[in-house]
Amino acid sequence: MTRILLVAASGLARETLASIRSSGRDTVVGFLDDDEALHGTVLDGVPVLGGLDAAVGGREKLLLCAGQGRSRAAIETRLTGLGVEVGRYATHVHPSVVIGGGSRIGAGSILLAGCVLTSDVTLGRHTVLMPRTVLTHDDVLGHHVTCAAGTTLAGRVHVGSRAYLGMQASVRQDVRVGEDAVIGMGAVVLQDVPDAQTWAGNPAEPLRRTEPAGVVGQGPGAHASLRTLKGTAS
Repeated sequence: MTRILLVAASGLARETLASIRSSGRDTVVGFLDDDEALHGTVLDGVPVLGGLDAAVGGREKLLLCAGQGRSRAAIETRLTGLGVEVGRYATHVHPSVVIGGGSRIGAGSILLAGCVLTSDVTLGRHTVLMPRTVLTHDDVLGHHVTCAAGTTLAGRVHVGSRAYLGMQASVRQDVRVGEDAVIGMGAVVLQDVPDAQTWAGNPAEPLRRTEPAGVVGQGPGAHASLRTLKGTAS
C-alpha cells in the first residue's frame, strides 16, 4: 500500500482523499501546505504536516492538489528545485475509470470516478480529470490541464498545458484549445481557442484574455517558468 502526501490542502485535495479512501489501495498520511495557519490542524481526519519543504527527503509519494493548473505547475517547479524527482509523484485513478488501449497517463495525474478514456488518449503530468470526464480517441492533453466534471472531448482534440475546461463543456473533434485557455461551464467549442483566452457559450465565443503563464492566482509556489507537452506524456 502506497503512502501518499497531498500537496495543497484544497477542495481538490479533499475530493482526492475521498477517492483514495474509496479505492482501498493506498493511504493518505498527510497534507502539505505553505499556509502556516493550517500547520498542525487536521482536515478530514488527516494532519497538515507542514509546508512544501517537508516533502524533501521523504519516501511518501506526492499528489499535487492545487485546483488551478498554473498553481500545480508552479508547485512542481518549486519541488523540482528542492530536489524532488518525477519518481516521487503518485498517479491516482479511481477504480471506476475506464482506460482504453494505447492510452498514456502522465505522472501525478488524478482521475476521479466515472471518467472514460476510450482509445489512445495522452495525458500530460499532473492532469486532473473530475468525475465523468469523457476523452475520446487520440485526444492529447498537456501538462497541468484541468477538466471539470462532465467535460467531453471528441476525437483528436489537443488541449494546451494549464488549460481549464469547465463543467459540462464539450469540444468538437480536431479542435485545439490553447495553453492557459479557460472554457466556461456548458460551453460548446466548435473552433480553435487561442492561448490565454476565456471562451463561453453555445457556440463558444471569446470573452477575455486570462493571466499570462507563470502568474499564479493562489496556492503555494508562485511565479514559475512552466513546461509544455512535447509529444509524449512523461
